[in-house]
Formats: sequence, structure tokens, C-alpha cells
Amino acid sequence: MNHQRDALLVLADGWMTEGWGFGARTTAMGEVVFNTGMTGYQEVITDPSYKGQLITFTYPELGNTGINEQDHESEGPAAHGVICREVAPIASNWRRQHDLADWLRHHGVVGIRGLDTRALVRHLREQGAMNGAISWDGASPGALLQAVRAVPPMEGLDLATTVSTPVAYRWQRPPDGVLDPRLQPSHGANYRVAAIDFGIKRGILRRLASHGCSVTVLPATADYHQVMAHEPEGIFLSNGPGDPAAVHGGIALTRRLLQQERPVFGICLGCQIIGLALGAKTFKLAYGHRGLNHPCGMAGQVEITSQNHGFAIDPDTLPDGVRVHRLNLNDCTVAGLELQGRPVFGIQYHPEASPGPHDADHHFARFTQFMERRRQQSRRIDHASPEF
Repeated sequence: MNHQRDALLVLADGWMTEGWGFGARTTAMGEVVFNTGMTGYQEVITDPSYKGQLITFTYPELGNTGINEQDHESEGPAAHGVICREVAPIASNWRRQHDLADWLRHHGVVGIRGLDTRALVRHLREQGAMNGAISWDGASPGALLQAVRAVPPMEGLDLATTVSTPVAYRWQRPPDGVLDPRLQPSHGANYRVAAIDFGIKRGILRRLASHGCSVTVLPATADYHQVMAHEPEGIFLSNGPGDPAAVHGGIALTRRLLQQERPVFGICLGCQIIGLALGAKTFKLAYGHRGLNHPCGMAGQVEITSQNHGFAIDPDTLPDGVRVHRLNLNDCTVAGLELQGRPVFGIQYHPEASPGPHDADHHFARFTQFMERRRQQSRRIDHASPEF
């Protein structure tokens, strides 16, 4: 065993600490953030919304259940690096296919363990999330600090287009036996949904399918005509990384989509893009919301939610006709909005969980109810049309 600490974590304000490296022997830079979840490290690391970030896990041990191919939220790790107190020396789970350290090494992702994550999180809460570097290749502290300070801040970065699919595709449900039976489609409604991929999680696609949606996933760069060519009955705007105000193409597309009467549903970044398309502004949170137990609600109704975002909608900039229907009850930031009188809404948290509680899954049902209502209206119009 190597008793000498061989890896460094350096923050842009000069705060630094030593630890032991694991995963890939390299250096990674990005925004240092923290996640307070007690479970789901695999889903978190593979969530595309963590693109450009180094994740600090507040739960003291990672890796005890290993890694399996079924729980990925994307093809592989999206986070640039992993920071934790300890990595389990043995992974034990009947679904385990890889050890965490070996899996990270295979994908070129560096981790650092053995440091005081409580002190780090306290520092980030007091000073705010900031850029940093994990180094396990012998770089000097001075050189790392200089390099970190040259990394652009998260504000102004359009990272959604870097993680989006390059081509449109139909979401195909994995073969029977791979998914939990609870995630199988409950009926054959097959609502045609166009999902704009700003960094979509597979868990969201599974939940849309389980609620009877036939989903076509489109690139973040898709234009209005490409979306409408699929004749969708509903539009879904996905989660994703980076600064929502920098996703200019997605905002312009959404503004155009809101001019027609189809239901529109946005999650996380997608919710922010709806707000921006309606004329609101967003701002960067001091250290973001990343965890599995954030209470959200309004008028006595509370949902415990899974969250992962670093920006929020400024409620004072929302135009008339837009109602805030959920607040984050920790800091009263906007957690949900809807366009009154229209089937358009967004939520600033993850109803699919993956990981987390399932209190908010009903938002998918609301989306399909909007599409069903539109179907029924179209049928009534068709039946009322005179025959010639």
C-alpha cells in the first residue's frame, strides 16, 4: 500500500489539499461542486449534466456496489473527476460488472480520495463553487494553480451542445429482463414525443416510455422544421450542463415551439430554457443544488426531490401569465413554472430520480395528460368537420 499521499486538489482561490489518486493517472480541471446524496454514485458520475465538473461526494465511501452497465445515465463518465473521502476496497453486489477505480481508469477519469471532504464542502459553501484541478501525475501546486485560473468560469459556457446526440434517433427500450419491470410501458398510448437533447439522462427516457411515450431524440442544434418533421404530439426539453443563458440555439428553438399549441415539458436545464424563451433571466447559484432530498412545493404540498443544477430562474423577470407552481423550500428559488392557460410547464428537479425519491414522477403523467387532451380535441374537431 502507498502510504505517501500522491495526488493534489487545487482550487482557484489557492485552497489545496493532498490525497491518494485512483482511476486514471492524469490531471483534470473543472468546476468543483458537491453532491449530498447517500447513494447513486454511478448515475451521478454518468449524468451529462456534470460535464465540465469535478464532483465532491459528501457520503464518506464510494464504490461498495461497483459499476454495472444497466445503471448508466449516458455511455460513460460525464464528470471530469471524482473527489471522495474513501473508496471501498471490495465491491460486492450481484449486479456488479466493474470496480469503480478500474472503470474510471478505463475511461481516463481521475479521482482523489483520503481528503477531508467536510472541510472542502464547508469551503465551497462559504466561498461558492469554483474551478479546480485534481492531479495524480506529479504536477506542482504552483503550475496547477496557474492552469486552474486560466480555465473559463461556468458562466457563459454552452456545454449542452458538447454532450448532445449528433444525430436524431428513436429511443429503444432495452430487451425485457434488463430493466426493472416497473419501468416497462404501462399502456400502448404511444404519444409521439420529440425530446431535445441538451444532455438527456437515460432515466428520463425510460420514464417517458413507461408513461406511454414513443420518443424521438433530437440534437440540441435541431431547428424548428427538423422538430416538426416528426409530427410530435408533445415537446420535451431535457436536462443538461453549463449556463442555460448560453444555449442560444435551444432558447430560439423553444421560443418558436411555444408559438404552437403542442404541450411542452422541460426538466432542469429544459425548465430554465422555457423561462429564458419567455423572456426571463437566469443567475448562477452560489454552490448549486445537488442531492436527493431537496424539498419542493407550494401551498402545503411538498415533494422530496433529486436535484442537480447550478443556475436558477430569476422570478422577478418572469413575464405576466407565467406562474411559479413550485419553490425550492430550502432557499425559495424557482422549482417549477407553467404558462397559464397553455400546456407548457417545467420543473427544476428530476422526477425520474435515478437516483432519488419518486415523489415527483406524476409530472410525466401530467405531460401525457396534456397530450391526451389534445388528441381528444383533435378528434372532436375531425368529427365535427363537414363531409364533402
